[in-house]
Amino acid sequence: MPPPGCGRSRRRWCSGSSIETSFSPFLDELEEKRNNTIATRNARLAAIRSFFHHVAAADPASFGVAQRVLTIPIKRAHIEVTHHLIKAEVDALIEAPNPRTPRGRRDRAFLLFLARTGARVSEATGVNANDLQLERSHPQVLLRGKGRRDRVIPIPQDLARALTALLAEHGIANHEPRPIFVGARNERLTRFGATHIVRRAVAQAMTIRPALAQKPVSPHIFRHSLAMKLLQSGVDLLTIQAWLGHAQVATTHRYAAADVEMMRKGLEKAGVAGDLGVRFRPNDAVLQLLNSI
Repeated sequence: MPPPGCGRSRRRWCSGSSIETSFSPFLDELEEKRNNTIATRNARLAAIRSFFHHVAAADPASFGVAQRVLTIPIKRAHIEVTHHLIKAEVDALIEAPNPRTPRGRRDRAFLLFLARTGARVSEATGVNANDLQLERSHPQVLLRGKGRRDRVIPIPQDLARALTALLAEHGIANHEPRPIFVGARNERLTRFGATHIVRRAVAQAMTIRPALAQKPVSPHIFRHSLAMKLLQSGVDLLTIQAWLGHAQVATTHRYAAADVEMMRKGLEKAGVAGDLGVRFRPNDAVLQLLNSI
């Protein structure tokens, strides 16, 4: 029995010698017409490859066709510099919302949560009251990460106070399975809502930090900024990996590669300078000693 997609009505997909050309226009269209990134293109190709792995196993007669599809190469993407904010810029964004309004207090608590925990947007918006442990001497929060990789993150006191006040304002008990960050309709905050909160804070904070206008500020940049701060404070990469919920330490290593200031300090510590040193000129005593040898 032929595998799905290789029946009589679609025999052309599995019989031609130019099967690669059937997918190349689709992959090119993703980039050129749909403006998808190379990472998205590679993700679609990975799905196609996964299907043809099944084809090769389920239908030995189509093994050659599957092999030709599996040889379509992954496109290499340009790795951009990891952007981050300095402490003064992060503080300016956190203080931008108006604390005299319910929306401003919600915005400030959300920005503070992103900045102090380094959570992804989906992790921050997905937090419920029963994920928080604010009554402990050392408060913490449970984050549900990608790939079902849950992790517990410590919460500093300023964030603990902001979350406690937010729960009290909305009448949410500590152990209720209710979202702590909600929108205008009292529903869980969406990714679009989170992005709008950050953009609003940027517009307000630019008056005192004009440099924010030149940076690609998004909810995710708080995650990068915390990682850089931890790295510069001497925290090892394995701890940062566990904190951010990365599957591999290689993902965390890019922060070390992006920290130019740490590289500069390493250069100074190693004694490597760009200018030429003063040439040694022996005095007469040294020359006489050398001549006598």
